[in-house]
Amino acid sequence: MMDAGRHPLIKLMSYSEIEDVNGYVGNFKVTVRKKARYVDETVCNSCGECEKVCPAIHPDEFQMGLATRKAVHLPFPQAVPSAYLINMENCLGTNPIACGKCAEVCEKNAINYDMQDEIVVLDIGAIVVATGIDVYDPTQQDEYGYTRFQNVITSMEFERLICAGGPTVGHLVRPGDHTTPLRIGFIQCVGSRSLRDGAGFCSNICCMNTVKDTLLIRDHYPDAECSVFYIDIRAFGKGFEDLYDKSREAGVKYIRGIPGEITEDPATGNLRMVVENTTTRSIEEHEFDMIVLSVGVRPRADGGDIRRHLTLSQTSDGFLMEAHPKLKPVDAPTRGVYIAGCAEAPKDVKESVTQASAAAARAGVLLNAGKVTVEAITCTIDNDLCHGCGACEKVCPYGAITVDKGAKTAAVVEAACAGCGTCGSACRFDAITMRHFTDAQIVAQVDALLAERQSGKVIVFACNWCSYAGGDTAGTSRMLYPASNRLIRTMCSGRISEEFVLRAFRKGAPIVLVSGCHFADCHYIDANRQTVKRVYRLWKQLEKLGIRTERLQLEWISAAEGPKFQKTMREMEELRAQVTQEEIDHTVKVLTEQFEKRRLKKVRS
Repeated sequence: MMDAGRHPLIKLMSYSEIEDVNGYVGNFKVTVRKKARYVDETVCNSCGECEKVCPAIHPDEFQMGLATRKAVHLPFPQAVPSAYLINMENCLGTNPIACGKCAEVCEKNAINYDMQDEIVVLDIGAIVVATGIDVYDPTQQDEYGYTRFQNVITSMEFERLICAGGPTVGHLVRPGDHTTPLRIGFIQCVGSRSLRDGAGFCSNICCMNTVKDTLLIRDHYPDAECSVFYIDIRAFGKGFEDLYDKSREAGVKYIRGIPGEITEDPATGNLRMVVENTTTRSIEEHEFDMIVLSVGVRPRADGGDIRRHLTLSQTSDGFLMEAHPKLKPVDAPTRGVYIAGCAEAPKDVKESVTQASAAAARAGVLLNAGKVTVEAITCTIDNDLCHGCGACEKVCPYGAITVDKGAKTAAVVEAACAGCGTCGSACRFDAITMRHFTDAQIVAQVDALLAERQSGKVIVFACNWCSYAGGDTAGTSRMLYPASNRLIRTMCSGRISEEFVLRAFRKGAPIVLVSGCHFADCHYIDANRQTVKRVYRLWKQLEKLGIRTERLQLEWISAAEGPKFQKTMREMEELRAQVTQEEIDHTVKVLTEQFEKRRLKKVRS
């Protein structure tokens, strides 16, 4: 960070936050709120005299509450810029000034109580999202007595205790009586791999962090006894297994089992636990001086704001979704935005640095190119047909369409358009054309597939990134499924308009399946939410016309779910076999009559 702060081409804006992001790749407008520090960072020389006289004392967030700080303080030792700031929520007050001692002793006159937040608008070509992660708060599930027993601490608090810059200057003590603990227990997977805690995923870093901590303890305190209680140790990185073996050779006990109960001896402050050792199949009791909860990680609490500002997708676990896990692992679905570090998924320092380097390289390629090349799958708008209703603008997940209500016209920024086709399906006036996925092309595929033997076919509309790729996975894995299914590929399930489905039924399709990415994992931000709305409208319409709604199916299949694709195709075949020819004929008749009525009405208008 210090190197970045000194670099002539890097403008480091600390103590600031993003207010808004507008524009598109190469032309972003980023509004930043630079918060008032109440200390002029260009004048302050970090002498610390102001901190000495400040009477307002509060828990130090950097030290995990194990130490205190003043209202005027340096956020952390390596902070850039190396200048103090005043937290006005902790200050005794400036309106009127209740104290003012810090300003009195500041020889540089760096303190300004009248300082205000500053709004800065930046012209940005590319954005790298490296917002990190949050740590699980064990107070939510207090089964291990974290809020009741002083000597039960988290792995983050343990890190501060053994750090040379920590509250105890690197001397390991237990919080209860400040004595050196010689029997230490570590409990793994606290807040990870547990649906009860809302995190069914592995936090990745916890196991090796514990292995590292046990080696540090054994190195500095050879008489200390360490025991690790785990579900399974995940040491899959380079050299990690060797480090794990080294820890066991150092005398650290690894017990396969998670404690069920922890109690405290009030006289000594020692902690007793009962655990089932699943290796020996026995119930064991252990006593420790201190217990460390190896807490997992969580997506950022403000992740919703980040996604909203940058129109990003998220996975089901709440982390940001990349454009493609293999081909574009650091690209976000929004062009010009890249992802680095734990914003995308839990990862260790090495992986974070690697991904950060890749994101910087991708941004550099974009900026050095001088112009952006986009795939020819974007939409075009015919303003002679456009009525300026704004339906396309509302459903576009990238904000690529703007509507002029006065002129009743719409315009698309092709650099921002990702070609999902949701706008084309929403347009009621046929004013939008999706290149390479035009209405005429998709309708022609429907007509060709149902030109003969209609009753023996299932029409499947599949999105390019997940469902269609799921079919590829099933095929390359040699998974057998019925040949009655006929796939029509679209870039997104949001491209599938109501007319495509009704056309298939009018042409005699017994079953129609609409399939796309999982609801929370759409590659086009939230375009598949429009898919759900359209399918619900279709179900209501079919029910009103006396057509079985079961004949229209909606399913979410990811690219990795070959077995689910196979199962779904078999289920579609079973449903197809239940549809009689009389049902098909009735459907064709009713929908054809309705189509003719709409056509005549449109001609008259």
